[in-house]
Amino acid sequence: MVIHRWIRAAIALAVTAALFALLLLWNPSMLYLWLKALHVVAVIAWMAGMLYLPRLFVYHCDAEVGSRQSETFKVMERRLLRAIINPAMIATWVLGLWLVYEGGFFKAGWFQVKFALVIAMSAIHGFNVRWVRAFAEDRNVHSQKFYRIMNEIPTLLMIAIVILVIVKPF
Repeated sequence: MVIHRWIRAAIALAVTAALFALLLLWNPSMLYLWLKALHVVAVIAWMAGMLYLPRLFVYHCDAEVGSRQSETFKVMERRLLRAIINPAMIATWVLGLWLVYEGGFFKAGWFQVKFALVIAMSAIHGFNVRWVRAFAEDRNVHSQKFYRIMNEIPTLLMIAIVILVIVKPF
C-alpha cells in the first residue's frame, strides 16, 4: 500500500514536470502568470486546511480517549495535515518566493509586512502539527475554547495578507 502511494506520487510529479515543460516550450512569457495562479491555488488549499483542522480539534475534544470517534478524528487530522496542508504550505512558499524574486518585491514595504504575516501563519501551522501529534498520542491539554480561538488566527492573518497583496498600501 505504501509502495502504491509512492508510485502515484512519482506519476503525479512526472505528469506535473511534463506539463510544466510543455508550458515553457509553448509560451514561456506566460510562466509568471501560471505560477501566480498555482500559488493562489496552493494558498487556498493551505487556508482551507488551516481553517478546518482546528475545527476538527474542537470536535475531537468531546470524543472520549480511545473511542471509535477519537480514533476517526486522529485519522482525519493526520490525513488533512499530510495530504493537503503540508504540501499546500510547501507549494505556497516555493511559488511565492519565486514570484517575489521575479517581481522584485523584496524591498517593498507591503511585501515585508506580508512576509512577516506569512511567517506567523507558518508558525500557526507548526502549532497545528504539534496538536495533531498530541491528539494522536492522547495527550491533548487544550480546551474547545482554546481551539475555537486558534481557529480565528489564520482567518485574521489571511485577511491582512490579502489586503496587503491587493491594495499594496505602502
